Amino acid sequence: MTLITLEEADHEFVESVDYYESREPGLGVRFRDEVAAVVDWITRFPEQPRLRRKGYRRVNLRAFPHYVAYVIREDTIWVVAIAHGHRRPEFWIDRI
Repeated sequence: MTLITLEEADHEFVESVDYYESREPGLGVRFRDEVAAVVDWITRFPEQPRLRRKGYRRVNLRAFPHYVAYVIREDTIWVVAIAHGHRRPEFWIDRI
């Protein structure tokens, strides 16, 4: 499967890396590595997480209060958000 990350999701990712790195040196790197591991897992097991009511899937990060939201369209996984779990729920939903 092909993986495509929407520009908005990439922007959220970069902002979060910068935020965590500003809070504590190395924390942004840990966040980046955890997101990379989750995305790698998603590419290997894209249909493992349950399909949510609004047609997307998500994987929560373990060490950070974020999740990766994505949809599968044909042979492509579209990462639509790398979102903070305690902020506005599904603020990104119209991206799908």
